[in-house]
Amino acid sequence: MITPVLPTYARAPLTFTEGSGPWLTTESNEKYLDLGAGIAVNVLGHAHPALVEALETQARRLWHVSNLYEIPHQEALARKLTEISFADTVFFTNSGTEAVELAIKMARKKHHADGNDHKIRFISFGGCFHGRSTGAIALSDAAKMVDGFGPLMPGFTHVPFGDHEALKQAMVGGDVAAVFIEPVQGEGGIRPIPPQCLKGLRELCDEHGALLVFDEIQCGLGRTGKMWAHEWAGVTPDIMTVAKALGGGFPIGATLATEEAAKGMTAGTHGSTYGGNPLGCAIALKVMELLEEESFLPRVSAAAGRLRQGLEGLVAAHPDVFDHVRGEGLMLGLKCKLAPIEVVKAGYDAQVITVPAGDDVCRLLPPLNISDDEIDEGLRRLDAAAAAVSAKLKGGVA
Repeated sequence: MITPVLPTYARAPLTFTEGSGPWLTTESNEKYLDLGAGIAVNVLGHAHPALVEALETQARRLWHVSNLYEIPHQEALARKLTEISFADTVFFTNSGTEAVELAIKMARKKHHADGNDHKIRFISFGGCFHGRSTGAIALSDAAKMVDGFGPLMPGFTHVPFGDHEALKQAMVGGDVAAVFIEPVQGEGGIRPIPPQCLKGLRELCDEHGALLVFDEIQCGLGRTGKMWAHEWAGVTPDIMTVAKALGGGFPIGATLATEEAAKGMTAGTHGSTYGGNPLGCAIALKVMELLEEESFLPRVSAAAGRLRQGLEGLVAAHPDVFDHVRGEGLMLGLKCKLAPIEVVKAGYDAQVITVPAGDDVCRLLPPLNISDDEIDEGLRRLDAAAAAVSAKLKGGVA
């Protein structure tokens, strides 16, 4: 049957009808262990009781009123995010892409407010992913993101990943509005930026009067074992984009900023019909409450250590399939010696869900509350998947 859905995804032949914790159930009642969590979205697993209760309670009261009015849940969520971050102010969106789009506008508007209309250029890095809107794809250098969509928005410079000299050269000219970077690249292949590099980037931006924008849409909100991935480096950005985990599965994103960085965003300069609606904010407040529990982040670090140790064992057991493990916290990647989709597909047969990424990496982004037993079961299923791929390689099939 031909689907009426636009074919922009190469979808796997799987249909899930229920979810509970890290488990997904198909139409035929088969259970899959979800180590992808909707690409780092289902931070507390599927159908977490506290989130279900928050949704049901708010859904019976008020869903939407528009941003023409004060929204108490939005005010509370913004206050919570500023309390636990560098930020002074927050704008709520429906997605990470929208948060990035605002970050682009905010940076240029700040320099305009300062009388520096020449500061309009943005710098980003090879392998980055900041979303699929017109502005967001201009930040990317990937052919699959930009081919056929030109002319792209002007004013963007792409620097090879890890090339410090190229970065220094790109900053020359006095026209750089902001530098965008993911503290841990997600789509680019689970590539953490070393703390010393983030510190150096902060200093470079300050030297050139440019804003520093951290995209923590995938790596933020506890994923690396700290609330924000950039905390490991001890530096702060001027603007930060978040989404994915913020709603635990409900669509909501946010752009966080210092008062100085956001100075140009006055009444009428930006808006969103649905952004920060009562329903989304009520659920996000519950997510934040659970992430802030005293034992939560230490447990993420413990789980990450257990999973990483197991993955190192997989690499040793299947050297023809895997090269090494990379990443931080529960944002881990298996560098493959073949196309990672082969491992992902073999995982489907072993009833375990992983996510392919760039640089031949298979991503593991499990719920942050995954148990030790579930980690061990995931490793067993990944081992079975790797063994199947290895058998194909030996048979000359893969």
